[in-house]
Amino acid sequence: MTGRRHAPRLREQQSATDGSSNNDDTINTTGSSEQQVSQSSQYLSLPSSPTSFRRPRPMSRRPSNSDVPDERAPLLLGASRSSRVRISSAHGSPRVPALSRNQSYGGMANSVDSIKSIRHHSRANSWGTRLMHALSDRQESSMGDSKGSNFADDRVWYDQFTSTDWVHDSIADAYRVKALRSRKDFWGRVYVLFDGAQGWILSALVGFIVAVLAYIVNVGEATVFDFKDGYCTTRWYYSEKMCCPHGACTAWRDWGEVLNGFPFGERWTEYVVYIVAAIILASLSCLITLTTKTVVPSAYRLTTLDENLAAESAVDPLSLNDEDVSPRQSRVEVAAPPMIYYSAAGSGVAEVRVILSGFVLHGFLGLKTLLIKSIGLVLSVASGLSLGKEGPYVHIATCVGNIACRLFSKYDRNDAKRREVLSAAAAAGVAVAFGAPLGGVLFGLEEVAYFFPAKTLFRTFFCCITAALTLKFLNPYGTHKIVMFQVRYLVDWEYFEICSFIIVGVMGGAAGALFIKASRHWAKTFRKIPAIKAYPLLEVVLVALITGLIGYWNVFTRLPVAKLLYNLAAPCDDNDNNLEDLGICPEKIEDIPPILWNLLAAFLIKGLLTIITFGIKVPAGIYVPSMVVGGLMGRTIGHIVQWIVMATPHWSAWGTCGKTSVTCIQPGVYGLIAAGSTMCGVTRLSVTLAVILFELTGSLDYVLPFSLAILVAKWVADAIEPLSIYDLLTEMNSYPFLNNKHKPIFTQELADIVPRVRKERIIDISTSPVVPAMSLRSKLELLHKAGELDGGLPIIRHGILVGLIPAPDLEYALDNLRDEGSSLCLMASVPTIEDSDDEGGSAGTAVHDPTDFTPYIDPAPVALDIRSPMDLVYECFVKLGLRYICILKDGRYAGMTHKKTFVKYMRELEEKEGHV
Repeated sequence: MTGRRHAPRLREQQSATDGSSNNDDTINTTGSSEQQVSQSSQYLSLPSSPTSFRRPRPMSRRPSNSDVPDERAPLLLGASRSSRVRISSAHGSPRVPALSRNQSYGGMANSVDSIKSIRHHSRANSWGTRLMHALSDRQESSMGDSKGSNFADDRVWYDQFTSTDWVHDSIADAYRVKALRSRKDFWGRVYVLFDGAQGWILSALVGFIVAVLAYIVNVGEATVFDFKDGYCTTRWYYSEKMCCPHGACTAWRDWGEVLNGFPFGERWTEYVVYIVAAIILASLSCLITLTTKTVVPSAYRLTTLDENLAAESAVDPLSLNDEDVSPRQSRVEVAAPPMIYYSAAGSGVAEVRVILSGFVLHGFLGLKTLLIKSIGLVLSVASGLSLGKEGPYVHIATCVGNIACRLFSKYDRNDAKRREVLSAAAAAGVAVAFGAPLGGVLFGLEEVAYFFPAKTLFRTFFCCITAALTLKFLNPYGTHKIVMFQVRYLVDWEYFEICSFIIVGVMGGAAGALFIKASRHWAKTFRKIPAIKAYPLLEVVLVALITGLIGYWNVFTRLPVAKLLYNLAAPCDDNDNNLEDLGICPEKIEDIPPILWNLLAAFLIKGLLTIITFGIKVPAGIYVPSMVVGGLMGRTIGHIVQWIVMATPHWSAWGTCGKTSVTCIQPGVYGLIAAGSTMCGVTRLSVTLAVILFELTGSLDYVLPFSLAILVAKWVADAIEPLSIYDLLTEMNSYPFLNNKHKPIFTQELADIVPRVRKERIIDISTSPVVPAMSLRSKLELLHKAGELDGGLPIIRHGILVGLIPAPDLEYALDNLRDEGSSLCLMASVPTIEDSDDEGGSAGTAVHDPTDFTPYIDPAPVALDIRSPMDLVYECFVKLGLRYICILKDGRYAGMTHKKTFVKYMRELEEKEGHV
């Protein structure tokens, strides 16, 4: 996490192509060897270390075609090209334009008039221009790219792998609103109303587009899935269900019939075609996913580990501090291998959660990733692999929200405001995935959102309702339902079944926790094979081959996961045309044992396939596959209870149930409860899952069994595996993510994590307020080497903290110097005769001196006493979203702690608690 490129605020850069921002929950370092890097050169070229020395480029140089990067460009270009190129902020929002470059928040008041004049007299941010920018794939994934600024004051605020400055964004938006409301004319009042309506417009737009994309994916994957078995002679683009809505018909022809049994006989020919088609579809999905491959330079010092949990890290970024790297030591000496990630692979939920917490990940939420992930998701689900499309809907919806934010500068230029829309979009993804708008809102609140005020809650609800209504009108399944596995239970449960529901909850929670452990073990054994690490496509082909070989002959494993879950959860009803003939509706007690054996075999096969499929390089989710595994287990338990009741009908414990027909016990209820319990064990969602299951059934009678089983499942899963699958991915990726839902027990003070004060990490102005620029550059490089790209340098006078200059501001100021080698930089205000003259009215025409760094200094950084309890430090980082905290001892400067340092401390503390 080192290095940064700042832009000259030059109008010549306006022609640079706009960037994009993408997201995914898989970041991979498995291919970080030299051999793999060389093989990836067809996609990317490795950039130089971002800690290389930079010099300003001539101002007259315009970017040539070769300088314009595309999405496959490296995150950091070579120093010769990118040192003066402007970088967009997180997901495309640079710092609010025309705000004073003064980092002192109090100084922003002086810039209100300039904001006002630019906002209302410049055509640079016209809506038509913003629409074109929104539809273009702006290259924030390339850190050498520029969004093109129209203002000299516009500068970079957020870089890759840094944290959002929530305080700055909040104050910046406050001054924007103040400038907006200062207009008392008619159009000013109209624009105030329009400004307030922008959030609702975005929510409605995002909900509508997400529903349309979900419709396209649902219809597309259903059609392509059936191509493995045959095709419709009347309309080739119809799925088997659409071709033959009332059962068997002559319009649908299997491949064995089409080929007349050539060359292996009709049945074996269909088997071979099925396997070949599965491999082709999975390979195509993998190939287009690999086009989003991006190499992150090792200088970032960030350990990455994607869903395959098999990446090896040479250096732990959180274990290194400024003591480990001297100012003159080459970064290459301690560099880890370059990191590789695929923005369209996996589900994306883990990174969406990290992004919404304020952590900046360029290259995950752009238009290219949106298109590739949507197409790849259709192919991967249609291949028949044990994966789902519901998880990736969260990523796809967040991409839509990110792109839509570009329409309005209010959200495009403010990272904190942007995350309000991203939270609503992520919730809409769950709403269309499960047909549960209320569950989507709770998902945003419980899982992904870090800051969820009441205003965001209501807009999220509006966005989810819009998405659900749109999908209802589109009717993707032809059943007037917005999810394939929506069921209805008409028979109430019996009291004696409570024990059975608890047992189902225990087994579901245990299965979910064991799935996490099994996936990690599989990744650390099989995926460490050099060939598998070097060639992701090879693993996809092998998994598709195994899935086709062993999944074809089992009627359960051959079905799509969503359709299988519906059949496992639905009650037996001869009038339900959506049910497959799976033979799981017994009419007498003798029919139950064969059903149990079939379900048990399917449970073992599906569990194995889900474990080996999780983490391959295709768009894939884990929600529904985990529910299917649980559903098979729950349906098995339901039939066992059914057999016991039928075998002992006269037991008084059964009440009237033993004297009625076989339908008294509904195995489908057990299947759905176990599905929810297993998903709870994997994701640790609780209230969200209970509400989703309620919305899937529409029955208040089963709210209590659902809630009880999920409650027990979460307890059991936490006891076996403390981390959810997304907590595990976040931790192994070494993101500076502070979990605001779990606080360890602190027994230490702030002094325990404060490093000693080093002169290389401070700016001492005790003898003189001017400091050589070369000295500041060396201090900045030391910050970069320590991984504190978003850190800062405290300014000390006689041991007293008098200010702080953030590293991004310092680099920007240094890059603007004409002669860095001989420049002396002013680091404190010095009263002069000119100052008194300026008060007479000439201040507005004064030319800013580039060697005057005082506008960039924060005169009031957040500081705590060294004896402060660790709970207070935790609250400051979590609730305020701080990047760093200055430390004082008896009023004198005593050090600084960075967010990553505190995260490292928390991890060590949690590990100690886990071993106790």
